[in-house]
Amino acid sequence: MTKKQEVPVQNIPGDQPKSDFILRLFVTGASPNSTRAISNLKNICEEHLKDRYELEIIDVYQQPLVAEREQLIALPLLIKKAPGMERRLIGDMSNKEKVLKGLGLEFSA
Repeated sequence: MTKKQEVPVQNIPGDQPKSDFILRLFVTGASPNSTRAISNLKNICEEHLKDRYELEIIDVYQQPLVAEREQLIALPLLIKKAPGMERRLIGDMSNKEKVLKGLGLEFSA
């Protein structure tokens, strides 16, 4: 079973949709690194991208074909699909500054 959390984007009627952040986090079951990556990324997204992101969490044990198609090199792995160019970040997402930079956002301490 794929773990998946989608956060709907709120649009103001009559306005163009906001630039969505489309994120896919690949994890290996409930390993400690995977659990930390999920928690850290959710916290970062809620703090910095509130209502402007979609996060799909994919367990490679449950979805091996998806993992193969994405040509994963290490896990956990975050792939930012949009906006802009695709970016890949490896690790437990504990370095907030690197994650924000990888998402194309400014870091403020």
